[in-house]
Amino acid sequence: MINTLRRWLDSDVGHSFRSSPTAVFAALIALVCALGAVFAPWLAPHNPFDLATLELSNARLPPAWSEGGTWSFPFGTDDQGRDILSALMYGARISLAVGLASVVLSVVIGVSFGLLAGFLGGWVDSFLMRLCDVMLSFPAILVALLIAGVGRALFPHAHDTLAFGVLILSITLTGWVQYARTVRGSTLVERSKEYVQAARVTGVAPLRIMRRHVLPNVLGPVLVLATIQVATAIITEATLSFLGVGAPPTSPSLGTLIRIGNDYLFSGEWWITIFPGVMLVLIALSVNLLGDWLRDALNPKLR
Repeated sequence: MINTLRRWLDSDVGHSFRSSPTAVFAALIALVCALGAVFAPWLAPHNPFDLATLELSNARLPPAWSEGGTWSFPFGTDDQGRDILSALMYGARISLAVGLASVVLSVVIGVSFGLLAGFLGGWVDSFLMRLCDVMLSFPAILVALLIAGVGRALFPHAHDTLAFGVLILSITLTGWVQYARTVRGSTLVERSKEYVQAARVTGVAPLRIMRRHVLPNVLGPVLVLATIQVATAIITEATLSFLGVGAPPTSPSLGTLIRIGNDYLFSGEWWITIFPGVMLVLIALSVNLLGDWLRDALNPKLR
């Protein structure tokens, strides 16, 4: 593990990372947020979703540095007496899990369709690209709202796990198109090169050519796009949760916490919505900055 990290730091991409203060700072912010989310059960001072530990007498307490606050709840509490700091850790855990899962599924679907469209061409290419055009003709948030709404209508008493599955599916269905179009364009260039023609002449199966030869050479743009899309997926999940069709209230994400706090924003309890909003901005901004750095690092013309 340590040797692998050292080799990566000595590579061109590693050198680009070490020489970019913005990338290092963004990576540190993303790492802190990710560690806080992953280890929330051990790092959080309270379990905000354990109803047995909640007391309404602790509801809407201000941050510890404000009058009436207490260091037992450093960032204050919400309308149910939940610790905001603990809720941020658990909420970020849900947002990151949904965002990463939806991006992984989008990459798998989009890359597969893009390879097939670019390598096979013909009616396969035409059909898949027309499907992409249809998906792009609808606003992403509208499609996500439709899928999430239909899923909740069909399964009104579903378990939280199924609710998260519907949420991930709704984001995935709007995210795979960009990967498909990007990979298709790169595949059209790669399939006419000599190494692909040589593999065809030697009788290598088309699927093996796509998997062993073409795919490794088209993954660069996919990695950049996937990094940026993680932030987009997290924001989409927060938007759906803010509108009430995302994460269930029993397991609120950052979007749900922002929606809850929005009801108290103009009554003086600003911390209920401001802190989740800042957390969401930090995650999205750090991931976007890493995506911008990775785009430049993988571009040989900018080295």
